[in-house]
Amino acid sequence: MGEQSGWQLSGNAPEAYERYIIPAFIGEWAQDLVQTAALRAGERVLDLACGTGVVARSAAPVVGQTGQVVGMDVNESMLAMARTVPPPSGTAITWQHGDAATLPASDGAFDVVLCQQGLQYFAQRATALREIARVLVPGGRLTLSVWRPLERQPFFVALVAALEAHLSAEVAAPLRAAFTLGDAEELRGLVTAAGFRSPHIQLVVKQMRYPSLAEYLPGYVAATPMAGAVAAMEDARRTALFEDLQTALRPYVDDTGLAVPMECHVLVART
Repeated sequence: MGEQSGWQLSGNAPEAYERYIIPAFIGEWAQDLVQTAALRAGERVLDLACGTGVVARSAAPVVGQTGQVVGMDVNESMLAMARTVPPPSGTAITWQHGDAATLPASDGAFDVVLCQQGLQYFAQRATALREIARVLVPGGRLTLSVWRPLERQPFFVALVAALEAHLSAEVAAPLRAAFTLGDAEELRGLVTAAGFRSPHIQLVVKQMRYPSLAEYLPGYVAATPMAGAVAAMEDARRTALFEDLQTALRPYVDDTGLAVPMECHVLVART
């Protein structure tokens, strides 16, 4: 996620990301993004800010053996995790380190660029979008998603409040950063200014689901940049943090576990 963004993971966090975040919500969002992109067999696809690779693994079977999928991220720890997850049968994915502001790819190298929840973290958003346009063929497609504003996300409203109350605003800052590109018109303006045509933005609502709220909360935190600060807390303070979180999120628990709505904007545009 462009340069040293606010969402850098290390240690055991990438493993926790695969265990908790992918099955609870990111995996379903990835499938939706790939479907929206309307990929075709033989296309060359870049999954930018690929993380542990869930979008790339969703795209690979669609473009098939005649296509190409490259997963690119600035975070080496996430790429290392991506390499350990087997690709879908009969597919191959190339994992590559790269900064969104200076993409290591030639002009027109890709037919499609996918970017799930990455653009908001890029330190140079406008530069990154121009780079994406450069590596796309004329008429190539950009399909990306960004979260809507924080106040539309009950899970994260509760988590930010708990982190700020029990730790500090500084610890919660990377989480707040996730929602800093939630305005649809700001997003449209950025993409249009980078030279893309006819951006189409769709508001999509899905659910974060996990069987046990009590298990999920520490699991989620372990998969984030906040993991170290929470792990370093005294046991009693950490327990209080998670108790407050469970209380705040209890209205979003049904007979199958956690079921909390999440909202994002999905954008499709062409060069």
